[in-house]
Amino acid sequence: MEKTWRWFGRKDRITLEMLRQIGVEGIVTALHEIPNGEIWTLDDINDLKFYIESYGMRWSVVESLPVSEEIKYAGTQRDRLIENYKLSLENLGKAGVKTVCYNFMPVLDWARTDLKHPWEDGTTSLYFDYARFAYFDIKILQREGAEKDFPAYILEKVGELDKTMTDADRHELVDNIIVKTQGFVNGNISEGDKEPVRKFKALLDLYKGISRDQLRENLRYFLAAVMPVCDKYDINLCIHPDDPPMREVFGLSRIVTDAEDIRWMLNAVDNFHNGLTFCAGSLSAGAYNDVVAMAKEFAPRTHFVHLRSCNVLPEGNFIEAPHTGGRANLVELIRIFEKEGRNLPMRVDHGKDILGDSEGGYNPGYGFYGRMWALGQVTGMMAAVNDEIKNNKI
Repeated sequence: MEKTWRWFGRKDRITLEMLRQIGVEGIVTALHEIPNGEIWTLDDINDLKFYIESYGMRWSVVESLPVSEEIKYAGTQRDRLIENYKLSLENLGKAGVKTVCYNFMPVLDWARTDLKHPWEDGTTSLYFDYARFAYFDIKILQREGAEKDFPAYILEKVGELDKTMTDADRHELVDNIIVKTQGFVNGNISEGDKEPVRKFKALLDLYKGISRDQLRENLRYFLAAVMPVCDKYDINLCIHPDDPPMREVFGLSRIVTDAEDIRWMLNAVDNFHNGLTFCAGSLSAGAYNDVVAMAKEFAPRTHFVHLRSCNVLPEGNFIEAPHTGGRANLVELIRIFEKEGRNLPMRVDHGKDILGDSEGGYNPGYGFYGRMWALGQVTGMMAAVNDEIKNNKI
């Protein structure tokens, strides 16, 4: 697999010079400055592509070319926005950037309740506390009918939390769930928004009446529309699983959570260019997902790999684990994807914060030293697996 790194452009505190020195081969990035739904021009794409190449690396993957909300809920501007998306894909194809990661999660991208959860060794990582997530939904968002979506033991914990939560605690929860994990990836909510909760509720309202089946149909419609461009320019479009892989979040359906969902998506538009970003971290956060079995089944349609792992904890909680641990079994996943023989782009995805990462001003989950450490660990795993393949040991 090709060793890649998610980089947030010229303003990223982590420079391409730093990445070249730690063995990164390809860059995963996007034109983050362009608003969702607008066309990525060939000039803008080439400007960034040539800049990356000047450091001896290549622009391996676009993550992400965002799918506008109106495409997801089938608003009146859907077809116009899909045409813009097709033009952006065409320009990427002309520039030779051939792997595009996207997601179809309504309103909210990945969600965590704690961005600096401590480990005993002094490091921190991202954490999801189901009760605190429910507290945000019921007590802060005050979504109608939210109480019906959580089990009794979680509702009891929400009641206990309500006795101790301070204004500062509530502000931090809002920040963690709908601000800090969203804005830096072309999200709907950004750091500068004055009333993020009000804005978030307005976005949720756009999906009223959109069932799981309707959201699936909207995804199928989008994929059918863009596949001719992908075929023409040999672009691999690969969907990112929902994170966390819950069938419903804030009353919104999620449709890429498990093997059945992925199977449906691949069959809905049965085209090699309609593929998967295999995010082991997202999938391993669901105790019901057999991550190794899913890798074996979907490897032929996987175009991009995120290697990280989670520990699933009691009561619906999970924590992002070290890359040598967790339930995803990264060594076995590397065996599966290396045997594909397609030199798939791989990035280590989130890492633990170590050696001052948490004070470095990095985006949540994207510190430098923790990811560098993880890349070293995964590089060692890859070397061992490739030795096994070379010597016919697997």
